[in-house]
Amino acid sequence: MSSTGQSTEKGFTTMPSTKKVVDLQRDILQEPRANQSQILTTDHGVKVADTDNWLKIIGSRESESGKNGPSLLEDQIGREKIHRFDHERIPERVVHARGTGAHGYFKVFDDRASQYTFAPVLTDSSRTTPVFVRFSTVQGSRGSADTVRDVRGFAVKFYTEEGNWDIVGNDIPVFFIQDAIKFPDFVHAVKPEPHNDVPQGQSAHNNFWDFVGLQPESAHMVMWVMSDRGVPRSFRMMQGFGVNTFTLLNAKGERHFVKFHFIPELGVHSLLWDEALKINGQDPDFHRKDLSEAIESGAYPKWKFAIQAIPQSKEHDFNFDILDATKVWPQDDVPLQEIGELVLDRVVDEFFPETEQVAFCTSHIVPGIGFSDDPLLQGRNFSYFDTQISRLGVNWEELPINRPVCPVFNHNRDGKSRHRIVKSEVNYWPNRKDIGRPVTGEKGGYVEYAETINGTKQRARGPKFQEHFNQAQLFYNSLSAYEKAHLISAICFELSHCEDSVVYKSYIDVLNNIDFDLAKAVAVKVNGEMPTKPGRSNNGKRSKGLSQLDFMPKTPTVVSRRIAILISDGFDVVEMQAVRAAMTNAKAVCHIIGPRRNYIRPMGGQDVGPGVFADHHFDSQRSTLFDAIYIPSGKEHVETLAKNGRVVHWVREAFGHCKAIAAVGEGVDFLRDVVRLPGIDLFTPSRVQGSDEVVTSYGVVTTGKFSTPSAVTEVLNIAPDTKGFASNFAFQISQHRCYERELDGLTEQVAF
Repeated sequence: MSSTGQSTEKGFTTMPSTKKVVDLQRDILQEPRANQSQILTTDHGVKVADTDNWLKIIGSRESESGKNGPSLLEDQIGREKIHRFDHERIPERVVHARGTGAHGYFKVFDDRASQYTFAPVLTDSSRTTPVFVRFSTVQGSRGSADTVRDVRGFAVKFYTEEGNWDIVGNDIPVFFIQDAIKFPDFVHAVKPEPHNDVPQGQSAHNNFWDFVGLQPESAHMVMWVMSDRGVPRSFRMMQGFGVNTFTLLNAKGERHFVKFHFIPELGVHSLLWDEALKINGQDPDFHRKDLSEAIESGAYPKWKFAIQAIPQSKEHDFNFDILDATKVWPQDDVPLQEIGELVLDRVVDEFFPETEQVAFCTSHIVPGIGFSDDPLLQGRNFSYFDTQISRLGVNWEELPINRPVCPVFNHNRDGKSRHRIVKSEVNYWPNRKDIGRPVTGEKGGYVEYAETINGTKQRARGPKFQEHFNQAQLFYNSLSAYEKAHLISAICFELSHCEDSVVYKSYIDVLNNIDFDLAKAVAVKVNGEMPTKPGRSNNGKRSKGLSQLDFMPKTPTVVSRRIAILISDGFDVVEMQAVRAAMTNAKAVCHIIGPRRNYIRPMGGQDVGPGVFADHHFDSQRSTLFDAIYIPSGKEHVETLAKNGRVVHWVREAFGHCKAIAAVGEGVDFLRDVVRLPGIDLFTPSRVQGSDEVVTSYGVVTTGKFSTPSAVTEVLNIAPDTKGFASNFAFQISQHRCYERELDGLTEQVAF
């Protein structure tokens, strides 16, 4: 992926500001303007005369004139430069090492949540709370690829007026384990195997599947990760979940258990597995670039913020334990309540001080929000704070990206990399000057909920924690036909990479407790033990909010969708510009792809100066990096495309990945006679050559011509059964993919 290039103007040149962005300005060294000079200095402020040559002895005798002699250790400038470089790296995160981030804001719609909490960040609609969000993968290192099959981290730091509140979540609402004591085992199992440090950035290996096969509480999470959720199209097109159960406390002292949700405005969409594999090599930074491209073009990513709330009195009214992190709260039982919106509208100024040094803690909460006895959360509260000290030092909360925007004062002192200077004679409480005194809850002090607990100290889990398959089955049943097919293929792929037969054969037993047909479908592919009867019956129960189809935008949109326009010399520039204008006006991002990155000449009689500048050439990009393809008309242009195998592969691959494809005039002939898409109904001359009739078949939109009058009269209407070429094309793009091609067996007839 690249920037929008010369074919698309960036809509925004300045980024919005929040209280946190203003706070960061005191630590930002601005880049000098073109007409200004910035003198190079050492870290201790001395101006540097030469940064290209180490201080050394140069021969002065006639026989050794100009000869290099030894370099001198007295060169403090050279030593500082090398020493600073040698120590630039800090320990990467053990998990979630690969990530990217952005600034934004959070607002609630009104005070509807006040029935559950008195926290102003969730009840005061006059506030705009600054946020920083970091997205990440879990398994791989900092240098791994973006589009691996994995859980995605979705961590949000709210810089509230009462202190920082962190939701340290994922794009999947459950987790692999119930109790935090198993976290080291899980991470060791999913990480590269210890004897050879392989594989990187994926779970398709013996140790992971061995662990989850012997730890059936992982079954539900495995279903989610092996579904399309494991390969999101974009960070902007995935949900976020707090995963753990927290609590809310209202002004009456009433407590509710709560789950946090982020629902993307653009819907929940994924890549196909073949596509994800290819992007890993073609553009390993695909998701990072996608986020920046959207923000910088003004298509700000947005999520609705929703909660699920359960009164404390109803904690035990369910057939599962609501504190079990391997379980969801089905929306049929506990509806979502949308209370606010999260918007990302500013990219970082420098990656390391912001994205790499940002640190999140589940223990960071504010008054009105509390913990539950979720055993995974209890361990995370300890672990996250501890790991930040390991990575960043004990004063990590003084780093610019981590410091609150509200006043901070306490008696903590010293430690490595201390930044804050406190001008005071006392550093303890109580003290004679009454400095740094605690305050009551009425004055904003954090007061824990007074809970009575009776029990016996023991290493055990409650009885409802012993059931592991009901919700895995509920999730599988709730998927659409194509989602189930993708999940089966994903498990088959993963188990096929397990070399130990004990591992891939035994996991069939786990699957057979979820669904008999699922277990058989996988067993036949991976040479597993073919089950003869179900491990348990499938009740067929489904629930809303589990299939990605449940989150399609109410109003179809092509905002931020990437469209590749394939052209060569002799294309119809008037038609192309009309289509591009229609898509760009709808906030899609169009890229011109041609035989060379230079000006491409239009067909005769169309005078547009030197032509249209191509952002990329055919060999430098692939269809995998775009959401749709459009081929304009033009006889000479199409004849050139027909002779280029790379272009033919572009279109066949896009077809195989179920993407929207559009063509006009001779472009339709190219699809019919050269690409030869199977089972697709295309516009034909017999339908009246050059007519404006639009034919749509399996996401392929074709017509005889798209003239200037057509473009002028067609108001882009992104809706089903719409009229007009551009509107039809836009609607097909808005549906993300035409998976009917897969289900009807068309994609498997094309080599891609």
